[in-house]
Amino acid sequence: MQEPFTVDELRQLARQHLEGLRLAGVEWLPLGPPVSIALAAPQVQVVRLPPATSESPAEPVGAELSLEQRRVALEVLSKEVAGCLKCSGLISTRTRTVFADGQAGAELCLIGEAPGADEDKQGVPFVGAAGQLLNKILAACGLKREEVYICNVIKCRPPNNRTPRPDEVGNCRDFFVRQLELVRPKFLVALGGSAAKALLGTDQSIGKLRGKFHDYRGIPVMVTYHPSFLLPHRSPEKKREVWEDMKRLMAKMGREIPGKKENP
Repeated sequence: MQEPFTVDELRQLARQHLEGLRLAGVEWLPLGPPVSIALAAPQVQVVRLPPATSESPAEPVGAELSLEQRRVALEVLSKEVAGCLKCSGLISTRTRTVFADGQAGAELCLIGEAPGADEDKQGVPFVGAAGQLLNKILAACGLKREEVYICNVIKCRPPNNRTPRPDEVGNCRDFFVRQLELVRPKFLVALGGSAAKALLGTDQSIGKLRGKFHDYRGIPVMVTYHPSFLLPHRSPEKKREVWEDMKRLMAKMGREIPGKKENP
């Protein structure tokens, strides 16, 4: 079970959040009803407010922000992620958090599962063997890596590269949702089962999900195999299916694939 936050940690998280709002152009906040806080040494008891109802949905984080404001807000969010203490089992083994590679405003966002060993060392997603294969797939589609936005569902490497646990995905979900709201891509690719489940809220297998488009908050989503699954020691024969998925995505995006490419 996760240890409760200390008062100093709560102050730090609140300060980071308010600084992010300030840099994003938010100059004032409405005054809400008072929150009752009762102090009883040596513990602090906080009376929690009820969650917002569906009758008053919150506006997306990046809805009214300029591109530059969204870029700044992403930088602030990355610093907030770097200070996250929610998953004790991950923060004790990570070298650093791995936020993303790319910029706000990218038309296409590719989402993986979690950082691996190489990513944990460098702080950049998809830089190992799977990342090299992903670069080849993008190049075959006529895309440069710097044109797209790449991130993972969770921002810390699970020990021994195990599959992220549901509680870890849940702890990172707010970061992940805010990240997509600020990037505002027009198309999404879920790379692997963990990404598809987190993005679409489904338990269906990759085999059932791939080959057609899904929806995430109005954004078309293509589900395909994770590049690590295509490596020589695993299932390289699945490259053909991934290539079919990517060709379908390029057609949806209105982009022509250069030349007559075979699967990368």
